[in-house]
Amino acid sequence: MSDPVWTPEIVVDEDRARALIASRFADVRAERLERLGQGWDNAAYLVDGATVFRFPQRAVAAPLVATEIAVLPALAGLLPVAIPVPRWIGEPDSAYPWRFAGYELLAGTPLDIARPDDAARAALASPLARFLRALHAVDPEPLVASGLPPDTIGRMDPAKRLPQVRERLFALVAGGSLESDDAAALLGTFERDAGTNGPQRLTVVHGDLYARHLLLDERSALTGVIDWGDVHYGDPAVDLSVAHEILPVAAHGSFLSEYGDVAPGTWRRARWRAIHHAVLVADYGTTIGDRALAAGGFEALRRILAADRLGSSQ
Repeated sequence: MSDPVWTPEIVVDEDRARALIASRFADVRAERLERLGQGWDNAAYLVDGATVFRFPQRAVAAPLVATEIAVLPALAGLLPVAIPVPRWIGEPDSAYPWRFAGYELLAGTPLDIARPDDAARAALASPLARFLRALHAVDPEPLVASGLPPDTIGRMDPAKRLPQVRERLFALVAGGSLESDDAAALLGTFERDAGTNGPQRLTVVHGDLYARHLLLDERSALTGVIDWGDVHYGDPAVDLSVAHEILPVAAHGSFLSEYGDVAPGTWRRARWRAIHHAVLVADYGTTIGDRALAAGGFEALRRILAADRLGSSQ
């Protein structure tokens, strides 16, 4: 039985995607469609090997695509790494109630599929930090005026996130994919970090930055950052969590040195966010049978555990 948390309200299968594209865009042939993963809220298809179209499958995701349409064109020229820019905008009709968008395909393979080794991951620390430094330095006022939202879902709200993490950790243990001792250690760290003070400043944040949304070339260099539906004006720790999820602990210093000043409380909040996000990714990937996604989530949890235990032993 499907978990209702992950169940789409409208399934956009290949036939529906092709029909929606054909009804809106005469310049897109849409002869070949290839499903790109299985997102939480959207269906994404590679069209004719050159274009990516993303379709909301739940009402909660519709504003996210609208935000991408409003914000990404302004962000694209300000960042040192390629990001998708909406070129084709599909408007809703009686058969499909939400806007959708098409983007030219960015080169690269998602990090969780490429599976770089620790040396290659460590080499990502500086370019990833430079990307985030540039993103978090963007003046938010024009983007807010264009439609950049605040954090409307409480990404860093312990009252919302503690029950989720407890439930999902117990589910992973019950399913045999996580040791009970590891789950207890993660939950203990998560509960301790929940009391960390909030941010001293707010910035433009990607909002969902993890292995699936980082593109690498054949040399494991960072080539692109995708899936910006969660972009918002909020706590930079939401994005800094990616360092805890994907980097070896030995590379944290390089990341922080390149990014700039990060207060200890911000770094703890980033770890707190990383635990929550990695638990959801591991659970979702397991639920839908996406082995690479699930493996990326579990790998992130192992990295967080190793870093926490190393810190405790010093």
